[in-house]
Amino acid sequence: MEIEVLSTSGKSVAVLSNVNPTMTVAEIKKEVQKQKGMSIHRQSIRLEAKGQSLKDEDSVKTLELRNGAKIYVRDLGPQIGWKTVFLAEYAGPLVVYLWIYQRPWLFYGDAGKVAPMAQVVHIAAICYAIHYVKRLLETIFVHRFSKATMPFFNLFKNCSYYWLFTAYVAYHVNHPKFTAPSAAWIYGGLALFAISELGNLSIHVALRNLRPPGTKVRRIPVPTGNPFTLLFNFVSCPNYTYEFGSWLGFTIMTSCIPAGLFALAGMYQMSIWALGKHKAYKKEFPNYPKSRKAILPFVL
Repeated sequence: MEIEVLSTSGKSVAVLSNVNPTMTVAEIKKEVQKQKGMSIHRQSIRLEAKGQSLKDEDSVKTLELRNGAKIYVRDLGPQIGWKTVFLAEYAGPLVVYLWIYQRPWLFYGDAGKVAPMAQVVHIAAICYAIHYVKRLLETIFVHRFSKATMPFFNLFKNCSYYWLFTAYVAYHVNHPKFTAPSAAWIYGGLALFAISELGNLSIHVALRNLRPPGTKVRRIPVPTGNPFTLLFNFVSCPNYTYEFGSWLGFTIMTSCIPAGLFALAGMYQMSIWALGKHKAYKKEFPNYPKSRKAILPFVL
């Protein structure tokens, strides 16, 4: 069997000979890479020029391709590893916040050297560091990525969001004129932050254990023996729920408007992601729990 691979503009890219019915899209990508030199990570294989990307595990047989069939490949452009992007976007806030925490002359002038720091400012720095060190360690040891790469431009977009928002929050929390809230607000926010961080880690570990190494197996996430995972009974994406809880706790603890804006911006984006995943779960699993919401129990 012979299959021709065309670009989305209609130009011939590669001709695959001796194709057997069990050949997968992943193997087709490798053949295109051999003939064209286009990395498999840049390829989106489609049945139609403007169609949807096919899954790597789809085969010639399941796609019902015949001898002489034509398929299309779209060049996705330069790619970068998911793990690389995560490490960059999480390392930046850690460095930026702790640098501004030192009250450099660049931001505060001489006033930063003599004005005393409230205790909550030190607590906030520790919390910020813990959050992003946790994220870095999760990226290295916990997360399993379903896709190897993402568009290279995402590196700059993601880093800009995290790094610049961190600078905005850190500038205000560490400012010489920062006024600490009451002890009740500080320790109440700190408790919410700590609980949410533990909950977020627990969910990430539970999600990791759903997918065996080296596979793309998808299962319905359910509570484990860890009590923090009971939130799976109420929402599809409790990791996002806990993430918002962390930044809500940080906002309460510092009573800082920029921190609140960061929490709200994150909640908005995570709600979009959660609604998309919630919809995908319901579509993929007919027996998916109908009582679950996406991110906020009983609400959203």
